[in-house]
Amino acid sequence: MRRKLIAANWKMHKTPDEARAFVRDFAPLVANQNRDDIALFPPFISIPATIEAVAGTRIGVGAQNMHWEKQGAFTGEISAAMLICIGCSHVIIGHSERRQYFLETDVAVNRKLRGALEDGLLAIVCVGELFEERESGLTEGVLRRQVGAALREISGQDVDKFCIAYEPVWAIGTGKTATPQIASDAHAFIRAEAAKEIGDEAASKLRILYGGSVKPENAHDLMSQEQIDGALVGGASLDPKSFAAIVKW
Repeated sequence: MRRKLIAANWKMHKTPDEARAFVRDFAPLVANQNRDDIALFPPFISIPATIEAVAGTRIGVGAQNMHWEKQGAFTGEISAAMLICIGCSHVIIGHSERRQYFLETDVAVNRKLRGALEDGLLAIVCVGELFEERESGLTEGVLRRQVGAALREISGQDVDKFCIAYEPVWAIGTGKTATPQIASDAHAFIRAEAAKEIGDEAASKLRILYGGSVKPENAHDLMSQEQIDGALVGGASLDPKSFAAIVKW
């Protein structure tokens, strides 16, 4: 049985002091929640404060992005090794906002995943279609391309070291949420496409999270789906009570 991961993507929110305050309020609310894995993804500047604040808990901390090279002349970037040395355990790769605003390509996503696996970060690789693509019947084509490219030359033996997050772009921050059935169908398709790259056995173990306006009100219905192995939560993760309610789905 795949163990769920409930992850908070804070995006460009929370200073170090705000991150400490969040953990102070959030950690006691989920202290007895051992069913699923929990991870927080602060902005780079707030990662050390968050790691310090979660000490003694079972909450993981990760980064929202990374570069695939270990070091070099890449102004403004940060490597997996640098993230690990300050205590990060996770990283998000290929979020739709990185693809949309910073022109991140499928090739870059694959290189970052390989870099994360090589250095030992648990990666969450994001895929998902635009509203126009769904309306035009292109969802499966987009997911096939993104999943196939992301997992190119990735070994099925590493399946426990990464997850995929299905984030339909039309549902991110819009208040619109894919129905449990739409999300479940997309996850089943993603798993089938992943099997082409990493094999059926590994694909059956692959955790596929859902992201896109996950809230306390819909978390239970989404997380109860057999194909959904957790959530990547944006706006609703900024409030400790709200995110705790999602964790307790």
